[in-house]
Amino acid sequence: MKKLMLLGGLRYLLPVIEEAHKLGVYVITADYLPDNIAHKYSDEYCNVSIIDKEAVLKAALELKIDGILSHAVDPGVVSAAYVAEQMGLPFQCSYEAACILQDKSKFRAFLAEHGFNCPKAKGYNNSEEAIKDIDYFNWPVIVKPVDSAGSKGVTKVENKADLRDAIETALQSSLSKHFVIEDFLDKVGAQSSADIFTIDGKLVYPTYSDQLFDPDAANPYTPAIEIWPASMEQKFQDNLTEQLQKLFTLLNVKSGIYNVESRVCSDGKTYIMEVSPRGGGNRIAELQDMATGQSLIRNEIRKALGMPLDDITAPKYDGVWCNYILHSNKPGTFVSVDINPDFEKKYVRDIGLIVKPGDKIVPFTGANNSLGTLFLQFKNREDVENILSQIDRYISIQLA
Repeated sequence: MKKLMLLGGLRYLLPVIEEAHKLGVYVITADYLPDNIAHKYSDEYCNVSIIDKEAVLKAALELKIDGILSHAVDPGVVSAAYVAEQMGLPFQCSYEAACILQDKSKFRAFLAEHGFNCPKAKGYNNSEEAIKDIDYFNWPVIVKPVDSAGSKGVTKVENKADLRDAIETALQSSLSKHFVIEDFLDKVGAQSSADIFTIDGKLVYPTYSDQLFDPDAANPYTPAIEIWPASMEQKFQDNLTEQLQKLFTLLNVKSGIYNVESRVCSDGKTYIMEVSPRGGGNRIAELQDMATGQSLIRNEIRKALGMPLDDITAPKYDGVWCNYILHSNKPGTFVSVDINPDFEKKYVRDIGLIVKPGDKIVPFTGANNSLGTLFLQFKNREDVENILSQIDRYISIQLA
């Protein structure tokens, strides 16, 4: 029986564990939080810090694993790439490439060096250096940790006097205590966040979404709604696919899943914002699997274990799908999520609630503050826009 190590213990791992068990795989989940929910469903738990690559390698060798993943768990990606390389196991990319992709400052520098469209950006490890460069950037700017996900620690700064506070916010969400400042890019339409798949370095499953935000959220840069397929013009999607293929060729990637954020900006150019060798958070791969009939999750497991992959092709969507992120913009105690019965029957395909009555709720500042997700299916784009414009009529979050 093959052994698969999954770094992390979050709920996002549950469909990976379920699919692995269907394939007859023994699943080991690993992190330093034994009460995390995924450990209740895996075959074995390993207590180790997933950001300590040498400790993870030691555990992986002792457990004699056959594959390793950090699905939707950003902090574990570099360790997973390192372990895979040291043990000769399959992974999306080399350890060196993972280090570039997982560090926003290094990634921006790599893009600039190789002629990609990218904002003016610079990385720092202390606020004083950044303050000295205050006139280097074209304002406004974005300040973010180099190593966080889910929009944690991200701030748009309009006034130079507010830069220091934004830096402190970024540092609080950075494990490495490094941050990056970059020019704010004014996008046209919606940004995209989607999971894609490569086979032997070729991008065979390109796809794009519309990522929408709640302007009233405590962090207005945290995604609140994602829609597939994207409304982005096809010429821009094709250009992004070309740019991603160029990137993957330069990085000499192999086979596997990637979460990609991209956008079209007011200068008429396409921008690759982030690429991570893992499945995305907010259950993105789950929704795409349900909407397209292809299984990114199953094939990511097969890839990690050196098993044959399915015939993966560019996806086609059965209608228009929406990942609605349940969240609250105020604190309180969770009571319930009330969904209109007719709405639920007609549009809701899955309810992924991750809180229970009595849980303390905080304002929405990142994916880790969400209450769960709803997968919605519509016949067409017009239906989506009509429903979302009056969503409060159909979904209500009750707090005490």
